[in-house]
Amino acid sequence: MRFLDDDDADDPILSVVNLIDLFLVVAGILMIVIVRNPLNPFASQNVTVIENPGQADMRITVKQGEELTRYESTGEIGEGGGVKAGVTYRLPDGRMVYVPEGAAP
Repeated sequence: MRFLDDDDADDPILSVVNLIDLFLVVAGILMIVIVRNPLNPFASQNVTVIENPGQADMRITVKQGEELTRYESTGEIGEGGGVKAGVTYRLPDGRMVYVPEGAAP
């Protein structure tokens, strides 16, 4: 009958211990999320992340080592300012041949 008279269930410190356990679980989950993120600062991989591909608000984030570079689309169509430099031909065996503009015959 001694177990029925036990007052450990009324101890307020047990609630605090349960809250600490809950915070440890949440902290562990957050650590896993950080490690699984492709842009993790601790990862040594080179990563390219494309957000909203093909949309007007497309963003490209490139991680090379510890350097992050972000490119954002303006939604405008680009116009080239270059000149034609030559012609490329594909041969029947699959090789590509580049012939510069103005080459001697």
